[in-house]
Amino acid sequence: MSAGGFRKTTARICALAGVGGVSTTLFLAGCSAESGEAGESVGATSTTTQVSTDSAPTSTITTGPGPASRSTTPTVVYRPPFIDHVEWTETEVGPSLSVFPTTSGRYTQDPAAMAAAWREVVGLDANADTPGMQAQFDCHWRFARIIEPEKPSWNLEPGRPVVPEEDMIGARCNPGFAEEY
Repeated sequence: MSAGGFRKTTARICALAGVGGVSTTLFLAGCSAESGEAGESVGATSTTTQVSTDSAPTSTITTGPGPASRSTTPTVVYRPPFIDHVEWTETEVGPSLSVFPTTSGRYTQDPAAMAAAWREVVGLDANADTPGMQAQFDCHWRFARIIEPEKPSWNLEPGRPVVPEEDMIGARCNPGFAEEY
């Protein structure tokens, strides 16, 4: 006890957040002048902090009592919208719908997100709703996001043929003729 009758306790809180909320760390540790056990949480209660904005990933961090050496891993949840906007352009191979995914659209692992994202595309432009355009979109969703997640847009052409999935993958999501640039 100190002269005023209170035990002297100090706490250190350090937080680090990465770009886009992808990397987040929270460290809470207490030091008690009496216990002398630096790095031990003293009197901590569980705390959950959730940060979210539209279409940005949501990070949830939970901390609680226990040794400071125990790490917490944030859970990142990518929420809709998955598509920022779509834009028609004229290319050497004809009209092309450029689909611009959001950060959530690029990184979500939710199995239901592909269908939701396609509904967003059709909601933004009903002319996209053709079997060939959806097949190209599905291919980009399944593979282009992994191979090149920062590609600015995924380009879908109504003039491309409808092909079996193996042929679509073999053509790098661009069956019938070369990818336009």
